[in-house]
Amino acid sequence: MGNCTDVTQFILLGLTDAPELQAPLFIVFSLIYLFNVVGNLGMVVLILMDPSLHTPMYFFLSNLSLVDIGYSSAVNPTVMAELLAGYKVMSYNACAAQMFFFVSFATVENYLLASMAYDRYAAVCKPLHYTSTMTTSVCAYLATGSYVCGFLNAIFHIGAIFSLSFGKSNVVHHFFCDVPAVMALSCSDTHRSEVILVFMSSFNVLFALLIISISYLFIFITILKMHSAQGHQKALSTCASHLTAVSIFYGAVIFMYLQPSSSHSMDTDKTASIFYTMVIPMLNPLVYSLRNKEVKSALKKAIEKAKIST
Repeated sequence: MGNCTDVTQFILLGLTDAPELQAPLFIVFSLIYLFNVVGNLGMVVLILMDPSLHTPMYFFLSNLSLVDIGYSSAVNPTVMAELLAGYKVMSYNACAAQMFFFVSFATVENYLLASMAYDRYAAVCKPLHYTSTMTTSVCAYLATGSYVCGFLNAIFHIGAIFSLSFGKSNVVHHFFCDVPAVMALSCSDTHRSEVILVFMSSFNVLFALLIISISYLFIFITILKMHSAQGHQKALSTCASHLTAVSIFYGAVIFMYLQPSSSHSMDTDKTASIFYTMVIPMLNPLVYSLRNKEVKSALKKAIEKAKIST
């Protein structure tokens, strides 16, 4: 503790120091971010405009799209500023704010995916009681609970990390203020904070995965009991988009946090971080638009209306 000094800013190492890569990477990430914002906002507007999409599934999907914009926006502008202007200095408070919003929105997405799994369970396993099960108030409670859990988890993260003392170094070996990269800079004992964060993160992910797993266990049991091939296909089609989104999101989480420590490196962290901060938010609109007939139909209607109005 005697070597600790007050840190007022952090220096981000960024993605690369190679000048010849910075312009191409800036263009690529700018296009990804633009596609992410346009795709997710387009999904929200489409759901709001089309009455046929005013169902619990699309209510959760619109929230998922907003969350994808949120946690991507917490990171992407920083990365693009680093690549375009070489600006890699972030104040102490800005670093805390970035971490807070990133952790918040990532946790909200975690619970929204679990809520969507419950919605799919109600649709497939209890179709006759679906409207009475997934009422407007139930959907509102599930969505609100997801946001509350997300912001509470972020408060725990910020409290656990920024209660530590910094001063050993202020150089963050990452392109944004990620939790492990910032914690590594602390010059105080991090054991207690690590225990808190591992417990909170594990609980959030495992609890959501438990809900998703149980929901799909009942879904698959129900599908196996169906006698018609048409019933099988209809039930599977209602879950295909959500299963794809779940696989992508938790696949990235497992790769990031459950890889062996011997193969764990900062370069691997950066590569995985690019995927779940930039690519995943961009993929969700594609997954739900390309694999969903209702979204395709609503999009065609919107395009036809736009043509007629012009």
